[in-house]
Amino acid sequence: MLLFLLLVLNSKTNAQIDPALCRYPLGMEDGRIKNDDITASSQWYDTTGPQYGRLNREEGDGAWCPAGQLQPSDVQYLQLDLRHLTFVTVVATQGRYARSSGNEFARKYRLDYSRDGHRWISWRNRSGNEIIVGNVNTYASVVKDLHPPIITRFLRLIPVTDAVHTVCMRVEVFGCPWQDGLTAYSAPEGQTMMAPGYPITSLNDSTYDGVLELLGGLGQMTDGVIGQDDFVPMLQYQLWPGYDYVGWRNDSLGPGYVEMEFQFDRQRNFTSMKVHSNNMFSRGVKVFSSVSCAFKPHLISEWETEPVEFSTVLDDRNPSARYVTVPLERRSGTALRCRFFFADTWMMFSEISFQSDTQPPTAPRAPWIGLPTAPGKCGGTSVLIGCLVTIILLLVVIIFLILWCQYVCKVLEKAPRRILEEEVTVRLSSCSDTIVLQTPPVPPRMSLDPPYERVFLLDPQYQDPAALRVKLPELSQSAECGGGYAEPDVTQCTPHQGFQNSVPHYAETDIVNLQGVTGSNMYAVPAVTVDSLTRKDISVAEFPREHLIFREKLGEGQFGEVHLCEAEGLAEFLGEGAPLPEQDGRAVLVAVKQLRADATSNARNDFLKEIKIMSRLNDPNIIRLLCVCVHSDPLCMVTEYMENGDLNMFLSQREIESTLTHANNIPSVSMADLLHMAVQIASGMKYLASLNFVHRDLATRNCLLDRQLTIKISDFGMSRNLYSSDYYRIQGRAVLPIRWMAWESILLGKFTTASDVWAFGVTLWEIFTLCREQPYSLLTDEQVIENSGEFFRNQGRQIYLSLPPLCPSSLFELMMRCWSRDIRDRPSFSSLYQALRPHAHHS
Repeated sequence: MLLFLLLVLNSKTNAQIDPALCRYPLGMEDGRIKNDDITASSQWYDTTGPQYGRLNREEGDGAWCPAGQLQPSDVQYLQLDLRHLTFVTVVATQGRYARSSGNEFARKYRLDYSRDGHRWISWRNRSGNEIIVGNVNTYASVVKDLHPPIITRFLRLIPVTDAVHTVCMRVEVFGCPWQDGLTAYSAPEGQTMMAPGYPITSLNDSTYDGVLELLGGLGQMTDGVIGQDDFVPMLQYQLWPGYDYVGWRNDSLGPGYVEMEFQFDRQRNFTSMKVHSNNMFSRGVKVFSSVSCAFKPHLISEWETEPVEFSTVLDDRNPSARYVTVPLERRSGTALRCRFFFADTWMMFSEISFQSDTQPPTAPRAPWIGLPTAPGKCGGTSVLIGCLVTIILLLVVIIFLILWCQYVCKVLEKAPRRILEEEVTVRLSSCSDTIVLQTPPVPPRMSLDPPYERVFLLDPQYQDPAALRVKLPELSQSAECGGGYAEPDVTQCTPHQGFQNSVPHYAETDIVNLQGVTGSNMYAVPAVTVDSLTRKDISVAEFPREHLIFREKLGEGQFGEVHLCEAEGLAEFLGEGAPLPEQDGRAVLVAVKQLRADATSNARNDFLKEIKIMSRLNDPNIIRLLCVCVHSDPLCMVTEYMENGDLNMFLSQREIESTLTHANNIPSVSMADLLHMAVQIASGMKYLASLNFVHRDLATRNCLLDRQLTIKISDFGMSRNLYSSDYYRIQGRAVLPIRWMAWESILLGKFTTASDVWAFGVTLWEIFTLCREQPYSLLTDEQVIENSGEFFRNQGRQIYLSLPPLCPSSLFELMMRCWSRDIRDRPSFSSLYQALRPHAHHS
C-alpha cells in the first residue's frame, strides 16, 4: 500500500529499464490481478473458468481448461488485462493438479499481446520462433524468460498441441510497470554495413513489432539491452554481428539526418531523452552531432513550430558507446518528432528512453485573493483549505504506514523463520543440469520418470536488495561471527543454539572495497600492506605512455578504465628475463588500467595501493605488473595480457578431444589439458595464499591463457561487460560474484583463503563443463542467496552443483570438499595442488 501511494505521488518516470531486475510477480498468484481482468476464449465448466488459472492455487477444479479436447488447429486462449502498460519479462506455467486428481497440462504454448486491445501481435524470440516449451507434468512450475521482453497491457496465453489433447493451465507473469509511456516509435529501416576485412553487419531492428519500415511498434530500442563499445559482437545472444544496434548510413538518407517519431500513452511533460549511441569512430561511427525535437500536443494536432534543439559535444578520443542526454525543457505533448543529424558516415542506437511527468505544466496563475474562480477548482479560499487538509491527511496516512512497516520489520527480524517457505519442482532434463539436492535418505520407490529436484519460487521481496534483511534476519554479532575481512586461519563461524532456523544478515554493508577503482577486483591483503602509500613505494619502472597504442576497452569502473593496448618497445624496455610471451615480430599486448581525471583523492590512493600490491606478485601463474605511468596524469599501470584471452571464452569455443574433432579440424582440448589447467590455477592460488592474499573473484573469466596453454590468474573479469551477468549488484554500489562465493562471504562478508578454495571448486566445475553454462543456471541470483542460508543452517537442504559429464568422480569429490560448510573442512591450496599435480601431463 505504501509503495502504491509513493508511486502515485511521484509521477516521474524511471527510464532505462533493466530486464534482469524487472522480474516482479504481477499478481495472478496473490490476487492483485482481479477475476474480472482474466478472461478466456472458452471454458470446459464453470469450475475450470479463467479465474482459476492462477499459479500454485487450487480453487475450483484447479486450473483454466478450454472447452473440449484441443485440436492442433484450435486457437483457445487465456487473456490477462494488466490494466496499464507493463514490461513483461517472465512467464511461469503449471498444469491442473487439483490435489493429485488432475492430469492435464500444456506441453507447448505461444503468446499474443496487445497494447490497445485491438491490434494483436504474436510474440517471437530473437531467433524468430514463437513456440514456448511448457510443462511436462501437472504440478511442476516451468519458468521461461522472454527474450525479447514484451511491452503490453493485454496478454494471451495460447496452448499449442501436436495431437488431440485435453489441456489446462495455471499461470503467473512477471515484470514491472512500463513508466516510460512510449507506445510506438517509427524510423527508417536499419541498414547493413559491408566493409573489407569485417563481417557483414546487419543493423536492422530485428524485434520490431510494428509494420514494415518501422511504423507503429516497439523493438530493440526499448528492450533494455545496451550495446557494447564494439558494435559487432552481441552482448547476450549468439545471433548475427551488429544485432544489438539499429544503424543508418549517412549517404543513404538524403536529408543528412535520421527522423524518428515517438508516440505516448497520454500527454506528458518531457524533461529529457536519453539515447544510447555507438561512438566507434575508427569504423566511421559517431554519436549524432545535433538533434531537433518537435512536439505535438495531441495526436490529431499539428506539430508545434518551435522545436527543442541540442548540439552534442563530440568526443574523438574515447570510442566508448555512451548515453547522450537531450534536455527537452519540460515541453508537453503526446508525440515527438526528433531529427538526429549525422556526425560521420554511420549513426547507431541501441536504446532510447524518456524522462517525463504524466501531468503537463499549468500556466502561471494570478494571486487567488479576491479573484472569481470556476466551480470545482482549488481557487477559492474554502476549496483551497479543503485541498490543503486533504494533502495533510494523506501525509499523515503515509507517515503512519511507514512507522507501521518499520515496526513489522523489527518484529520479523526478531522472530526465527524459514528462508525457503514455498517450493515448486522442476524436471531436470539431462545429466548436465546444474543442481543436486542433498536430502536425508528416503526409502526407494519405483518411478518411470527421472527424479525431480527442488528450486524456489521467485519472491517479490528479493527484487529489492534492501528487503533481503527481512528474508535474512540480522544475527547478533559474536566473537565467533564477526563481520569484515579475516585472515586465512579464521575460526569457524558456528550459529548459536537459538538461531538454527535463522541466518545472519546479508552483508551488503560489510562488503566494502571489493571493486577496484578501474572496475577490476581488488585483492584482500593483511593490514600491514594498506598503510598510506606514495609514488616512492612503487618498485616498477616508469614506461613512456606515448608508446601505448589503444586497441579496445576491456571494461571500466567508477573512477577508471581497463584498456587492451599494444606496447611498442616493451621487451627492450624491460630487458632480458621479462615475463612476456613470444612475439614473433608482433607488438606486445598489455592490459592498461587507467585512472580517470575526475577520480577522487581516495581513488588515487587506492590506485597507488593496488600498484604496490601488484608489484609484490611474482609467480608464473599470476598476472604480473610490468610497468607504470605515474609521473603525470592519468595514472596508469601496465600488466600482462595473454593472446588467447580468458579461459571461459577459450573453453566455451572448444569440444573435448576425439576422433571426430581431429577428422573435422574442430578446436578441441583433451582431458589432460583440462587437468593441466586445474593444476596451474591451484599453483597460482597456492602462491597467493602463501602471501596471505585473498583473491575474492576466482573464476575462469579471470584466468588468461597463452598459446602454450599457460594460465595466469588475473582480475579483469569484474570490469568486463561480457561477464556482467556473473555479478549481482547491491543497490548500485558493489557487484558480487555470488555464484562463486562461499556462504560466509555472502552472509557475513568474510573473504579468506578458505572462501577462495570454495571459488576454486566452482572454477573446476566450470572447466569440466567446458564453460557451457553458468553455475546454478536454474537458480536466480536471489535464489542463490537463499541457498547460502541453507548452508548456514546446515539442515541437509542446501543445493550443490552437479557432477559434470566430463569430470572423474574422484575429482568431483575434491570439488565437494571445497564446498564444505565448515571452513576447517576445506582443503588448503597446497593440498589441492599436491592432489591434482600427479594427474596432469605437465608438472
